[in-house]
Amino acid sequence: MKEEIEIFKALSDENRLKILEMLSCGELCACDIQDGLNLTQPTISHHMKVLQKVGLINADKRGKWAFYSIKQDQVDRICGFIKKITTPSNDCICNAFSCNCESSGCIEE
Repeated sequence: MKEEIEIFKALSDENRLKILEMLSCGELCACDIQDGLNLTQPTISHHMKVLQKVGLINADKRGKWAFYSIKQDQVDRICGFIKKITTPSNDCICNAFSCNCESSGCIEE
């Protein structure tokens, strides 16, 4: 679950979400992302490193420019993770404990 936590941390930044949205249309050059978000090159570079580190984007260096695209298999994996933890199952973590909240007084209305 640590890997998923790092992905969610990476996704907690508005600019990184905007970058992913931009990349949903296809591969983009770093300069296009920079122009689209009106951010400096070092800032774009930082955000791209974070997204690369967690495996959400691919980077392809061509000459002096870097081109980025979404790493769809990682996106699909994290979507599957969200689906798994939000769907009831026999091996759900909630089955490891039981709470009788009404009798224990842990819910007050």
